[in-house]
Amino acid sequence: MAEIMTTKEIAKYLRLHEITICKYAAEGKIPAIRIGRRVWRFDKEAIDNWIRDAGK
Repeated sequence: MAEIMTTKEIAKYLRLHEITICKYAAEGKIPAIRIGRRVWRFDKEAIDNWIRDAGK
């Protein structure tokens, strides 16, 4: 089952500020799912794949 993380959780996981996470999500730089106008959710597996692929 997918582990879905909040903006606060993913910011802590990636050691980035929450504002940076929201900016990257809005710009499509990080895999994210938008709920409504201001709420973002992140699939941990997609984030891990994004990190792994960024190193290539």
